[in-house]
Amino acid sequence: MASGFCEDCSRLLEEFNFHLRKVCREFERKIKPIFRELCECTCFSVSPESSYLRRKRSLSLNDEELQLHEEERLQTLSRLSASEDIELQKTAAMFYLQLSHHLNSPLPDALLEPVMNLLLSSDLDVQKTISLALVNLLVKNTVCRASLVEMGMLVPLLDLIRSGDSSAQSHSCACVCLLASLSREAVMLEGVKPLLALAKSYDPREQQVASWALLHLTHSDWSRGLLGEAGGFPVLVLLLQGSDSEVQFYSCSALCNISSARELHPKLLSIGSHFLLKSLLTLASSSVQKNSMQACRCLRTLSQNDLIREQLMELDCVLPLQSLLKTPSAEWRESAVTLLSALTSHTPNKAVLVSEGLLEEVGQLLLRPTCSSVIITHSCSIITGLSGCSEGQQAVTEARCSSGLLGALLSPSLTDDTLIHLTSCLQNLMTQHPLKSELSVMITSEHVSRLVNLSGRSQNPQLSYNGAAVISRLEVTGETLQLLKPHYVAMLEYLSEFLKNKDLKFQQLGLVTISNLKTDGDFSSLLSGGEVEDQLRTVHDQTEETRRLLQTIQPLSPSPVHPLLPPHKH
Repeated sequence: MASGFCEDCSRLLEEFNFHLRKVCREFERKIKPIFRELCECTCFSVSPESSYLRRKRSLSLNDEELQLHEEERLQTLSRLSASEDIELQKTAAMFYLQLSHHLNSPLPDALLEPVMNLLLSSDLDVQKTISLALVNLLVKNTVCRASLVEMGMLVPLLDLIRSGDSSAQSHSCACVCLLASLSREAVMLEGVKPLLALAKSYDPREQQVASWALLHLTHSDWSRGLLGEAGGFPVLVLLLQGSDSEVQFYSCSALCNISSARELHPKLLSIGSHFLLKSLLTLASSSVQKNSMQACRCLRTLSQNDLIREQLMELDCVLPLQSLLKTPSAEWRESAVTLLSALTSHTPNKAVLVSEGLLEEVGQLLLRPTCSSVIITHSCSIITGLSGCSEGQQAVTEARCSSGLLGALLSPSLTDDTLIHLTSCLQNLMTQHPLKSELSVMITSEHVSRLVNLSGRSQNPQLSYNGAAVISRLEVTGETLQLLKPHYVAMLEYLSEFLKNKDLKFQQLGLVTISNLKTDGDFSSLLSGGEVEDQLRTVHDQTEETRRLLQTIQPLSPSPVHPLLPPHKH
């Protein structure tokens, strides 16, 4: 690019620049020794700590650099952490925090020594920073947990829980929880009681921190047992009654984990006057969806116990749960129907559930435009469970449960597992005469097509069997035969597979279906001379052979007890 100067001016400027550089270098050479001597004097000395602080501001951390300069850093961090200057302690704490974000390899144990000094600092900000750094290192698994416990870091961390500062409490609780999986003894002796004391605080923020920490101590068998021994269960139940929704959620989640261990149910139930169940039922009616769902989930886990199922019925749990079935939220409905399904499985509860109108609510639930697999599965369980008694059969008819089930059968998005529950429920209803007649009249061509399609799914034998069983139990009327007629070819295909199946229940189902349809001329024509007829002959021959062999075996008459055999017990 043109400079704008003539050739002479450009030459002169270059010479000027050359001499100027030469003069500057000479000047630097002469004053450098002077500045070196000044720096060596105590008047102008710079402390290692301050020097490190300046270097830290431009520090770029990586694993390789950490290893190359480990000894130098250790010496500097030791001086910073042991200093009485709070600002220098903050510098060391900030270094560890930055390190916790960038480090991807294990932190050398030697670099853990200054951490203890920082945890014991008199400055809360230093403690918060270093405890947060520890959380990051523990989460990333870049620090040896055993080393932290052996160095005694649990003690200052637990003291930090009592600090009253929510951030410090959160960081220290997180550290304690992450270390809990390593050292049972340490947590048993030092960890639980301070957390329980914090949970009893009147400050909602402190309760949040404590309940969150207690939740994370319920993920293993030994820690759940530990909480029980330390008197933690009543504290968690008490927190359900609080006004803070987060505290309620954490404590309910913890109780849900605890209730998964059936051996702990007696201790949970020992909290007087059904206090736990009453608290959970109250929370199930909460306007906070996640709390309501978690309470239902906890009750569902507890209801594996027959005694608890009876106690829930005594507490009039049905009406509030039925109210949840009417909510617009699918998640809410799923939580409620899952719990009600568990209550239905207990025989003494069935009559009460029928009288409370549960089948009516389930029928309405199935008739909704959108019905999830969870709702269909547990609705089928409820209908099957309650239809066994005479009152239940009448209630199923009046509640239009059959319409709901047949509507769900046409849903294209159901999984095979859900379809197995659904067809099993229909099959069960069709073993009861009044319901069989009702379903046979309600069946349409779409339902028949669906059932025939399911019956041909040889890759899922149970679903195939259930679909064919529903068809075999239809009342054989002119209308039914007209619905089945377009599907005779497809039916003969799955009937042939059934007759070849070594499982006798498939063979018997195939024979029943053929027996029902043989009166129809069109079916008999297709059957004649085909593969299914050959299979029938094979089954007949096998049956005759079995009958002949049985005839050769005479019934054994009663005989004296053999002296070498023990007497038969009646």
